[in-house]
Amino acid sequence: MNPGLNGRRVLIVEDESLVAMLLETILEDMGCVPVGPASTIEEGLAMAGDESTLDAALLDVNVAGQQVFPVADLLKARGVPFIFSTGYGEGGLPDEWRGQSTIQKPFTEAAIRDALMKAMGVSAV
Repeated sequence: MNPGLNGRRVLIVEDESLVAMLLETILEDMGCVPVGPASTIEEGLAMAGDESTLDAALLDVNVAGQQVFPVADLLKARGVPFIFSTGYGEGGLPDEWRGQSTIQKPFTEAAIRDALMKAMGVSAV
């Protein structure tokens, strides 16, 4: 558990159920509160647009054959930091999203923790 992440609400948009369950477990182990997972773009948009507070989001780039960028746009408009997860790394992102925090699949718990802490501006304790 990381005190800087304890209680932080993190949206998961991921269509692969095993990966989504793994992310939930990793987030819970870090003290975060998983939100979702959303397994479609529509669910992701609904959860991202919900009035409840989100501290960050983990977004699979390819969700059920659709790209997650509409969810990213909504989160960006709300000021919620997010991290893309993709098997292609940052090189697989369109130009307008290059430079956005990205973790490459397969990822490690440490990579997720580090990316979340950086995205939320949480210092390591």
